[in-house]
Amino acid sequence: MKSQASKPLWKSSASGAALVLAVGLSSLNAAAQSPAPASAAPVAKTVPAAAVTAKTVVAHYATLVYSNYEDTLLAALELQKAVRAFTAAPSQAKLDAARKAWLDAREFYGQTEAFRFYGGPIDDEEGPEGRINAWPMDESYVDSVEGKPGSGFINDPKFKITKANLSEANEKDGEENIATGWHAIEFMLWGQDLDDNGPGQRAYTDFVNGKAPNADRRRLYLNVVTDLLIDDLRFLVQAWAPAKAGAKKNYRAGFEQGGQESLRKIIVGLGSLSRGELSGERMEVALNTQDQEDEHSCFSDNTHRDIVANATGIQNVWLGSYKRRNGQVLQGPSVRALVAAKDKALADKTTAQIAQSVADAGRIPAPFDRAILDGAPGQAVVKTTIASLVEQSKLLVESASAIGITQLTLVEP
Repeated sequence: MKSQASKPLWKSSASGAALVLAVGLSSLNAAAQSPAPASAAPVAKTVPAAAVTAKTVVAHYATLVYSNYEDTLLAALELQKAVRAFTAAPSQAKLDAARKAWLDAREFYGQTEAFRFYGGPIDDEEGPEGRINAWPMDESYVDSVEGKPGSGFINDPKFKITKANLSEANEKDGEENIATGWHAIEFMLWGQDLDDNGPGQRAYTDFVNGKAPNADRRRLYLNVVTDLLIDDLRFLVQAWAPAKAGAKKNYRAGFEQGGQESLRKIIVGLGSLSRGELSGERMEVALNTQDQEDEHSCFSDNTHRDIVANATGIQNVWLGSYKRRNGQVLQGPSVRALVAAKDKALADKTTAQIAQSVADAGRIPAPFDRAILDGAPGQAVVKTTIASLVEQSKLLVESASAIGITQLTLVEP
């Protein structure tokens, strides 16, 4: 990924394999002197203080992770069904239905980004994260684009479209050579975004034999890349499944026994997403380059919702609360409660700041690629959201210190 424009809270280690986030007095003092956020977070259901321990917080976190991944998988299965219906008999109505299913599923996946950055199942050395959500994407690596009608392996009959071949092709010879995941599917459904004020407008006829070259290969690719996403999401669900579901030796089983180390990983995920990834890679880079290609979901113009979902994922973990796809609300021992037992004022301040970030993110106007431009009314909102996320990352560092975690080692994603 591209380097961040602003100075990060952490520094690279000598090996480059890990990053260290130190709890420095200057950062803590700056956080303490910052003005209080304008809005407060939703009031979470109270959990008895005696029930809040490192062990119970870690166990509830695992339940939350499993539930969020399971909801993502269920939503992605609806996407798969819509894609199958579309490729079986392409029409504008069926393309619109597939697009809606993609957008619906992204709402759940975006919240799972808070479970990254500590070498868990999604982004350890063998994890599927790069195959699931890599970006930005060079569209011409996959299919024809404006000015390059024969580009991409869809237009190369020598390339056999299979799960194995797509996995191998993903990020081969370049990190923008994306062949799989959410954004590859997004490109198939919307096409290039050539409209300043809206998303891509790919014609459904691109998938109709006789209407566009290699329509049959385009249909095959869309089906296979969607199936591969399902496989990878199912892997994550299984990695976090509870023992009662038959998963006795999976990642969750060991994580729940990890005590303070697992708690450290939880906060690593929150801090890394807050500063390095969301406010840095996903917002500051695009703001500084003013380049549409640097926005997360550029084909569908869904980046503003990606940002809200990511910020909400952080809030979910902090509060120990998550609203499931079926409307059920999970609530249990939280990081917030653990911090509050040591420093209630700090816990309240962090809670309010995280709520402020979610609220600020929700005010970013669509499309994001217009909001980031100099002179655009939305640019101030983008900058405010970045500043809010940066501030909450400092408070998360201070919160970690309050519960005995004085150094956070971040595994490089």
